[in-house]
Amino acid sequence: MYISNVTIKNFRSFDYTSIDFHEGINVLIGHNNSGKSNLLRALAIIFDNSVRKQLSVDDFNNSLTIEELKASPKIVISVSLTQSNNEDLMGDELVTVSNWLTKLQEPYEAKIQYEFFLPIGEEEKYVAAVKNASSRNEIWDIIKNQFIRLYINKTWVGNPENQISVDNDSLSKFDFQFLDAIRDVERDMFSGKNTLLKNVIDFFIDYDIKSDKSITEGEQKQKLRERKDNFSTDSHILIKNIQQRLESGNKEILSYTDGIGASYDKSEPDFEGNITESEIYTVLQLIVKQETGMTIPITHNGLGYNNLIFMSLLLAKMQVDSDGKYLGNNAKVFPILAIEEPEAHLHPTMQNEFIKFLKNNIDNKKVKQIFITSHSTHISSATELDDIICLYTNDGKRNVSYPGQVFTEAKSKKYVQRFLDATKSNMLFAEKIIFVEGIAEQLLLHVFAEYLGIPLEKYHVAVISVGGKYFEHFLHLFDSNNDGTINRRIACITDLDPMRKEKQSDEDKQKNSFKACYPFEYEANLKEFHYSRNTSMDQYLNDKHSNIKAFIQPEKYGKTLEYQIVLDNPSLELLITDSISNKIELNDLMELYKDDKPLTELLNRLSDSKENTRIKSSLQNANERWTEDNKKKALIASRYLNSIGKGENALELAATLKDNLELKGKDEYKNFVVPDYINKAIQWVCE
Repeated sequence: MYISNVTIKNFRSFDYTSIDFHEGINVLIGHNNSGKSNLLRALAIIFDNSVRKQLSVDDFNNSLTIEELKASPKIVISVSLTQSNNEDLMGDELVTVSNWLTKLQEPYEAKIQYEFFLPIGEEEKYVAAVKNASSRNEIWDIIKNQFIRLYINKTWVGNPENQISVDNDSLSKFDFQFLDAIRDVERDMFSGKNTLLKNVIDFFIDYDIKSDKSITEGEQKQKLRERKDNFSTDSHILIKNIQQRLESGNKEILSYTDGIGASYDKSEPDFEGNITESEIYTVLQLIVKQETGMTIPITHNGLGYNNLIFMSLLLAKMQVDSDGKYLGNNAKVFPILAIEEPEAHLHPTMQNEFIKFLKNNIDNKKVKQIFITSHSTHISSATELDDIICLYTNDGKRNVSYPGQVFTEAKSKKYVQRFLDATKSNMLFAEKIIFVEGIAEQLLLHVFAEYLGIPLEKYHVAVISVGGKYFEHFLHLFDSNNDGTINRRIACITDLDPMRKEKQSDEDKQKNSFKACYPFEYEANLKEFHYSRNTSMDQYLNDKHSNIKAFIQPEKYGKTLEYQIVLDNPSLELLITDSISNKIELNDLMELYKDDKPLTELLNRLSDSKENTRIKSSLQNANERWTEDNKKKALIASRYLNSIGKGENALELAATLKDNLELKGKDEYKNFVVPDYINKAIQWVCE
């Protein structure tokens, strides 16, 4: 079986939230205060015997209205368990929850529910006490001062309406191990005096015999008895040796007992004893044994490695506690491991190894179910989409998303899983997202936002490159029209990319394909060319979608980001970076534009090349919609676009624009116009 759902009402950050789980690993991700830790604590209240069941006023959800508080508030944590695939129905799991069942047909379902409430007999007094209260704070003070001490907790199994109390023997079969984010692993594991390490050693001593399947149980017991007898003999020799070494000193010790009167009635003190195996454990200490043969105390080891070692010991202990042959009826049936923020002490590479380690333990059935909370992009990128559960807030409400369940096409799911690296997986944590096509946009967006006075970090906006026009794959995760998605405001910035191809006979069509063209060429010669542009995001234009919106260059003049930057800043020499080619020509073109020279002078300044001849011809033949000023700006933008290498230029341009921004308010500052479609995208996503 496995924990398939937890429903939480009025507990801490949860007003009313239902969360589904699956077998194996469940990775709970989300930004700070999204409810991840409180979810684990809700599970611990039910399954961890060491957790205090009696709660306080501070454990209630504080969003309850005055009207809701007119009746006494109640905390409810309800956990559903479901039959696993290939589960042995004759095994201990079904027996353990036999009184918890709410559905007998396969797959069976069971329920356990914790409630923290004011007894019915006190309700009338409560209603009278809060009747005239005018604020929530006043009611909470009344609860704290007069009623919280009267609250009780109960745990029901099966249908909660039947109020069947949980059998503690059944509940004790669950082994809930919770590692919180702040933990002292050095205190917990470094000496055999510690119960955890002692239990692990006691189970795994002579494991070569205990795990030997080639011999019978009787032969195992015989071999183990022989080793214990050998140990007893050896330990007796050690004790005898100590006694012999004490023989003369013992006489001196006894002389004092004679003098003080401790020896009487023909009796006197002496020394004897024996050593058990478990007593030897207390002198054992964990060490780090290096390849050179040198050893160092584990206290000198890195905290991250010690956390991994501790977790491995904890899993070993869970294996001990669930071994029926070793513990008989005291063995645990359902081991659960809950880990809060494992990234707290782990290097990114170790985080990847950590996830692999846990998966192996699930596969090897060392633990039934694992719950991890994290806001590490390295953890999320190393995790399968199906294992991720995203907790987030929207309009003050806790919401749940299941990224692995939102895809209608397997192709999109595979694409997102493959490309969800540590950078891109930040989209699962961000409050708002701007998707862009490539590295150039990703490098420049933050600088553009600063020019607009809207720092993206302040608004918790992540800028994610999708590596081309592959927005739709990722948008499955955020489409609020579908269930289980992450309802976030998503802006997609894409290029218009006008294209054309020659009209040819049918037999030549296979050889002919669309090629990029300039905006002033678009639909200029309908007799000879077919035209096309990027329409992949049209369904998200003009507020057609509730939470996803596309932003693109103007249909008449647009092409790409770099083209648009110069089109909007045709005389800004600051844009001519070190890596760009044709610097002198571009600088001259910008000067000519600044001096308001005619188009013919700009055309004459172009160097001779096949591409420049095309630009000249196309501009001269552009239709009447293109004014001379538009043609001059398009000329400079076209030459700029043909002179850059995208990645390197974007990096240099971002640095140059950043430096220019530092000069704002000084004479040296150059005015830079952020392209309008990007301006609108940033403004909209940050609303």
